[in-house]
Amino acid sequence: MIGVELVKLVRRPRTWAAIGLLCLLPAVVAVFLATTRISPPPGQGAAFLSAVLQSGSLYPAAALALVLPIFLPVAVAVVAGDAVAGESSQGTLRYLLVRPVRRTSLLVAKLVAVVVFVVGAVLSVAGTSYVVGVSLFGAGDPVAVVRALPEVTGDDGGVAGTGSAGGQQPASGPGGGQSGGSDAAAGGAAGGQSGGQVGADNGGASAADPEAARERAQSSVSSLSGEALSPADLAARLLGAMGYVVVSMLGVAAIALFLSTLTTSSLGATLGALAALITSQVLVSLDAAASVTPYLPTRYWLAWIDFFRDPIFLRDITAGLWLQAGYVVVLMLAAWANFTTKDVTS
Repeated sequence: MIGVELVKLVRRPRTWAAIGLLCLLPAVVAVFLATTRISPPPGQGAAFLSAVLQSGSLYPAAALALVLPIFLPVAVAVVAGDAVAGESSQGTLRYLLVRPVRRTSLLVAKLVAVVVFVVGAVLSVAGTSYVVGVSLFGAGDPVAVVRALPEVTGDDGGVAGTGSAGGQQPASGPGGGQSGGSDAAAGGAAGGQSGGQVGADNGGASAADPEAARERAQSSVSSLSGEALSPADLAARLLGAMGYVVVSMLGVAAIALFLSTLTTSSLGATLGALAALITSQVLVSLDAAASVTPYLPTRYWLAWIDFFRDPIFLRDITAGLWLQAGYVVVLMLAAWANFTTKDVTS
């Protein structure tokens, strides 16, 4: 049964269209960056986009930051939402169960197919982005690939934009609380830019000057760790980040797959999952919802950036893994309980 579902996944044009679009977005952004040599100023845009001008080997991380907030969750929700509801709306679910096929086996096969899609999508984005990044920006100046994200010091001496799970860099805000956070940065900036540039880019001319960019990168390295990442270390951190993103997307898949067992409309299941994620994103940024924020599915999505800090901050990463595991276990048990007892008429 698993083999049948995997064959169906591979043969569907929708699968390849979704993966192709996910890979296309980072490629388009890379072309614009390589053409203009103008990177986003610190605190704006996706993480790592400043660093990739000096190190194309970091572009897979920038690509993950680009697709994670919207495009990757949408693709996963579409595939998972169609898993059971799509069969029901096409009238094939009843025939699948008559063969006979145990409902538990069918649900497990659907889950495995979704997991394969998620892993394949993340690997495709990272792989194509590495090729594009190295081709357009070169393998990289080692001083730009550092063991920590750059810190931006405010006027009050606090550190902002670094946001970490380790809580070592509080920035004074209204009321003296901490600001920043690898998982709470607005618009996917996720705490600041990695390794390449520190301080504001003073216009396009400054950003287009390779020597000035290199000097800023060297200053960033000296002020933080003074060490560059080896290729093996960078690869290990990228693999860790990719694994974390996969687990995060499995939480999305669990929501959509559960809803897919409740309805005969794949569109309804997909939209329901996306509505849940949008609601979570809104509540995460709402101070009044602080009591429920740690339990929201998108709360720790951006914690994967902490793999590129020195030392690696594990608090948010660990919390995010446990949270997504809880969503997957609870929602898949609920999906199993509903699917194995429902009356399938289509």
